[in-house]
Amino acid sequence: MFNHVTVLLNEAVEGLNVKPDGIYVDCTLGGAGHSSLILKQLTTGHLYCFDQDIHAIEAARERLEKIGNQFTIIQSNFKNLKSELHLRGVEHVDGILFDLGVSSPQFDDGARGFSYNYDARLDMRMNQEASLDAHYIVNHYSYEQLVEILYKYADEKFAKQIARKIEKEREVHPIDTTFQLVDIIKEAIPAYARRKGGHPAKRTFQALRIAVNDELNVFDIALKDALDLLNLNGRISVITFHSLEDKKCKYTFNEVSKLKDVPKGLPVIPLEMQPKFKLVNRKPIIASDDELTHNHRAHSAKLRVIERVIL
Repeated sequence: MFNHVTVLLNEAVEGLNVKPDGIYVDCTLGGAGHSSLILKQLTTGHLYCFDQDIHAIEAARERLEKIGNQFTIIQSNFKNLKSELHLRGVEHVDGILFDLGVSSPQFDDGARGFSYNYDARLDMRMNQEASLDAHYIVNHYSYEQLVEILYKYADEKFAKQIARKIEKEREVHPIDTTFQLVDIIKEAIPAYARRKGGHPAKRTFQALRIAVNDELNVFDIALKDALDLLNLNGRISVITFHSLEDKKCKYTFNEVSKLKDVPKGLPVIPLEMQPKFKLVNRKPIIASDDELTHNHRAHSAKLRVIERVIL
């Protein structure tokens, strides 16, 4: 069963300002929480949903069919947003939603290898047909590559110690499982550091997951394409769960919504110099106290919304 508690559900969908006849895209279908709420508001409109995970797709299809039939599920990485929509004759849309990160069922299914709480083969692929997995990275990437991943994607202070320990252990035998890796990380991190800041393997597992799925590059491509796809008054809602995603979103939104190269003292700014987008919320929206009480995964969530104001 694919059960997932959707973070910032109402806030993200409200941010899209859904029109009953509009065309919308949920780039991260998952448990269909956001998609369900969007679909309920459509009459003659249509919803396109992206997901790579066949288990998520099967469960989501069942839920959405109970609401209506104005939806299309696309089994693809959302980096293919433009090309997949183009194949279906869609060149512009009224709203796009990104709910980044791994859904609860992927974390909670021990066999997927995402979690340091379950013993399983190292995997972490969102698309299980992909060739690169965490097992390959841990057992074949060089010391330097491992250090770079741990620093870049998780700001892991003990990246060098962890990478060196991995290098030594795999010379003796392959590192096959999540618990093997957890033990290696615990041995690599000093005792004083293990006693604070949550689970010692948290940052390493995050870094590996991002590297396996190329999450930051994929998001960068998709976000820029999403901006191009928007109709006038169309909106994008983005929920991020760690600082690297949020920084990328914030930077991109700020770049397209600010005035550039405008001479001082102009009484009126020419239309061609005005930004085509405006920020709907200057500061990110975070989960309410009530949501934080019921869903611990909402603690790091941030929502940013942008709107196209000029074509």
